[in-house]
Amino acid sequence: MATAQEQRREAQQRLDRIEEKIDKMSEAIISIARAEEKIHTLTSFSKQQSEMIQHMTIRLDRLENAVQANASTVNIINKIFWIIIAAAATAVTGMLIMDPLHLVHTK
Repeated sequence: MATAQEQRREAQQRLDRIEEKIDKMSEAIISIARAEEKIHTLTSFSKQQSEMIQHMTIRLDRLENAVQANASTVNIINKIFWIIIAAAATAVTGMLIMDPLHLVHTK
């Protein structure tokens, strides 16, 4: 009988060890599933970030083109401004030179 009890005890110990291993395996499977979920989330986030960067790059290119067009316009306006200033300075100078001569001849 002692051998039957020993066999039962050994069988019970073996079942306990198998049960522990199954518990560890289920914990490992749960950890793997969580890791896969995190990987999926990070992949989705990475894809979203990539799309946002691509969108920002397109916007930056458009902005760069607009800045170049504005720079050209400002350059033209700057030239016109200085032409007007030069013309006004010439007109004022001409008036100052002509006025004293006109006053000298009229007296």
